[in-house]
Amino acid sequence: MRLKSMRKIMAAAVAGVMVAGLAACGSSSSESGSDSSSDTASSETITLTNVSYDPTRELYEAYNELFESYYKDKTGTDVDVVQSHGGSGSQARSVVEGADADVVTLALEHDITLIEQAGLIDSGWLDEFDESSSPYTSTIVFLVRKGNEKNIQDWDDLVKDGVDVITPDPKSSGGACWNFLAAWEYASNQYDNDETKVKSFMSALYANVSVMDSGARGATTTFVENGQGDVLIAWENEAIATVAEYPDEYEIVSPSISILAQPSVAVVDANAEDDGTQEVASEYLSYLYSDEAQKIIGENGYRPSNEEILSEYSDKFDLDMQLCTIEDFGGWDAAYETFFNDGAIFDEIYEQ
Repeated sequence: MRLKSMRKIMAAAVAGVMVAGLAACGSSSSESGSDSSSDTASSETITLTNVSYDPTRELYEAYNELFESYYKDKTGTDVDVVQSHGGSGSQARSVVEGADADVVTLALEHDITLIEQAGLIDSGWLDEFDESSSPYTSTIVFLVRKGNEKNIQDWDDLVKDGVDVITPDPKSSGGACWNFLAAWEYASNQYDNDETKVKSFMSALYANVSVMDSGARGATTTFVENGQGDVLIAWENEAIATVAEYPDEYEIVSPSISILAQPSVAVVDANAEDDGTQEVASEYLSYLYSDEAQKIIGENGYRPSNEEILSEYSDKFDLDMQLCTIEDFGGWDAAYETFFNDGAIFDEIYEQ
């Protein structure tokens, strides 16, 4: 058995401290998205583990098949990609605590920073791949029931009396952090950055939230399968998938202002070094930028980073939305300090 590297031993020693201080948004549990295992693979097969967040299940099922075929043709070597899915922050914590991820494909840059701070990912990972290591983007939209009985058109409709909102908890869900920031940006524009009025708006919005699940996929289940709520604040890809599956039951509403959500990817260097998978792990993430992979990304409701390929899917996305970015909030460290850490603005407005 391969001995653990010194970095992994040190990471395990500090995991408890790092998790408490730096854990990003994500649900409280993770689950395997694949029945594949190294036990079933041949001795020549490389097993690669991708630890990802909840809504990417279908995307990576399709991409893994493409990559395995590509890598076999290129090198003659078989690759067996194992998937793990759960809330983004929970997944990050699991890697810090010892989950043997070769790559992580998480909802927030901040979640990967947690793993970097634990010593498992080399500094500079954000510049290792194109577009700040974000091969695809998404945004936040509204999913409503067909006919849109409450006439929900924009964020201000979500604070009206009698509107039942479903959104995950930004203290535990990566998607919910994006949701919160998009709503905050809208209110800031409406009230000319008057923080008192913006906080009042946000308090009214969350007062209308009837179910606050721990993760984005759970919130979709609450709205779609359990039939609760008038509107779901959702990842765009989740909304697109729902409408595709139930075209006569749901429709998408694009708010006037939303946010450019940038999921991040990285090689978990310490694990990949120990597992001897560093080359294939890097290739796995690099190939996400290939034309073939970018098309799979578009087909699965994510926005390809390749602008030319994105334009091919313009019928699927509202490309005219006004999108702020995380940089408008000073980056993720600043956003957490201002909004999501214990005692920060979310706690303040939600406890009113």
